[in-house]
Amino acid sequence: MAATQSASGAAAGTATGAAADARRRWIRVGTDAHAFDAYLSLPPGGTRPGTPGIVLIQEIFGVNEHIRAVADQYALDGYVVMAPDLFWREAPRVELGYAGADMERALALRQATDPNLALDDIALTAQALRAQLGPNGKIAAVGYCFGGLLAYLSAARGLVDAAVPYYGGGIQRALDQASAVRVPIQFHYGERDAHIPPEAVEQVRAAMAGNPRAEIHVYPGADHGFNCWARGSYHQPSAVLAHGRTLTFLAQALAQPA
Repeated sequence: MAATQSASGAAAGTATGAAADARRRWIRVGTDAHAFDAYLSLPPGGTRPGTPGIVLIQEIFGVNEHIRAVADQYALDGYVVMAPDLFWREAPRVELGYAGADMERALALRQATDPNLALDDIALTAQALRAQLGPNGKIAAVGYCFGGLLAYLSAARGLVDAAVPYYGGGIQRALDQASAVRVPIQFHYGERDAHIPPEAVEQVRAAMAGNPRAEIHVYPGADHGFNCWARGSYHQPSAVLAHGRTLTFLAQALAQPA
């Protein structure tokens, strides 16, 4: 016998879908003179006093389906997440894939993006996120590839209370900022990442040795982009382990006083 759905069941399904849409949406951040879009994902239970937040920082492929899914994943873990569109000056809300013409365009957009302007956008996002959380909410920057570099620099600028860079390209060339990082920070690298060779990871490790709240994790068998399920380099065991470590780290770094 074919399954049927009652009117009340259909209404409940519609209500559930509407609630999900309300929790996951694009918003406007900044002022009229400096405004851009950010993807907002809220915890199912809503925002309560002391709820922590995450500024989720994109790769060079925009705030695409994968980044939005990561935002939703952290929202389900209880965080208010904002992912700013950092390519808004050149290509607002662009979404790119990981090969061919999309890769070429992603690299061109990265070259056209001034990291200092991107950090200005992150600062505005952090301000908007703190306003949503209330006076006691703490926030972290979590970023991937280009976003990993920006998460590190956000920590160095004091924009966030903690940072988690995943395979942050170019961090090893910005180690003059390491002494300015005074918040907890957790780095994730793939052992087989040709873009960030072992010697670069060791340079980061040496530069961060003075920060007792710095952690560096290297994942055997993992390549660049190992966290992204849409890429050929996706490495599920490493992605799961890294996510668990990130959650443990953030729970401690963003904990409210007893």
